[in-house]
Amino acid sequence: MPTFFGSVRRLLLTPSLADVTFEVRGFPVTPTDATRRLEAIPQSVICGFEWGIDARDQWEVERRLSLVDAEFRGFAYEGATMAFTVLDAMGGGRGTRTRDLMTGPGRPHIFLTYIGIGFAMARLPRPLWRKVVPDMSGSPYYPTMSWLAVDGYGFDRAYFDTRRWVDEQRVPAPYAWEGSPEYFLRAVDQGIGRALWFIHGGRVEGVAAAVRGFASHRHADLWSGVGLAATFAGGCDAAGLAELRREAGEHRAELAQGSVFAGKARSYSGFVPGHTEVATAALADLSVADAAALADDTAVDPAPSGGVPAYELWRAAVRARVAASERVAG
Repeated sequence: MPTFFGSVRRLLLTPSLADVTFEVRGFPVTPTDATRRLEAIPQSVICGFEWGIDARDQWEVERRLSLVDAEFRGFAYEGATMAFTVLDAMGGGRGTRTRDLMTGPGRPHIFLTYIGIGFAMARLPRPLWRKVVPDMSGSPYYPTMSWLAVDGYGFDRAYFDTRRWVDEQRVPAPYAWEGSPEYFLRAVDQGIGRALWFIHGGRVEGVAAAVRGFASHRHADLWSGVGLAATFAGGCDAAGLAELRREAGEHRAELAQGSVFAGKARSYSGFVPGHTEVATAALADLSVADAAALADDTAVDPAPSGGVPAYELWRAAVRARVAASERVAG
């Protein structure tokens, strides 16, 4: 049963399912079976948030999430993590809900749960951001992948305020995330790139034109986000993905890097949809298993190294391996 205060928070913070549809958002998308499946992703996030913000305990949330189709379950965990992050940051979650979810039932979806933290950041004042990532010492990919929270923040802003963040190309004020304020903007751009995939319904021509509309120094990270979304979320067939790779041009390695990370995330979750196998093959010349192995082989020590975040060192190592393979194949 929902709690009274949880219901109030839900009404104040949650868009309706209709609010996240492409038509209501005003996105230039022609409805098809593929775009309707893409629309189901933000709707799954909303469901997860509503269950998380209303629930009396984690068991109830876990049980509800277990009923979600395996392809969309990770997105519902994004929403639940968003809810728990809001509760923890505002003092209503005793500071432990987010950690217990991420290290417990949400562990297979750890990459997406970090993104859920970013969704919460978009609704919290910056002074509370220092409280949003729980201490998960000993957990895989901590704190390296906490940069996906910043990615989630960028995605949320682009999806819900497209005019300012995409059309007008707003640049947020830097924030010293993991002590790297200059890298904060790059991680935001990865999230904006992911959002472009949804905003254009996986239509390659529209996505590519949108990326090119940004300042050139932002293209690399935007393409990385596009590759991540195209691989994890789907929405495009093999021929379209081959065209996407051609459109990426000099940023093919960034596109492939995003695809590799998405393949790793799907593999880690224990469920790999067919579209993810198609995408890693088309964008990175790899099976999902090989993409996951590449991500594991190039993972770096999370200790600071010359001021460059471990997350970027990892991304750079993947890009280098992909580019080297492409040169050999060529």
